[in-house]
Amino acid sequence: MFTFPLSAVRAIIARGELDAAANGGFRNPHFGLAPGKDEKPGLWLVGHQGVYAASNGKLPEGGEPMVCYADECNPGSNADWWGYKRRHFGGDNGIEFLAAEEILAIADTRPSATHLRIELDENSIGITVLTR
Repeated sequence: MFTFPLSAVRAIIARGELDAAANGGFRNPHFGLAPGKDEKPGLWLVGHQGVYAASNGKLPEGGEPMVCYADECNPGSNADWWGYKRRHFGGDNGIEFLAAEEILAIADTRPSATHLRIELDENSIGITVLTR
């Protein structure tokens, strides 16, 4: 499982929408293999050097997306990030798209929630919110 502060998740989604409005839309998470698919408001769950959420709006030349590392898989604070990533995301690098409408609908059901939790298995992605 991967846990993110809900305030950071909302900021990432908002940043993606601002970048999309300024730069011509949303980036494609499928490396061009599925043009148009998942090019909409949301965020990317990225497994690379750790696991992080990233904004998905198109960026200006040299621009960087807004990111937030999962509490459990941040190379800056968890010496076992690689093992954790391998167990819960897989050994390969990858991107999973999560739609903003789905995330925000779940978050809005529990206004006191402070964090978003994402759980992956081979066939599905589970999204819940929790209060810490």
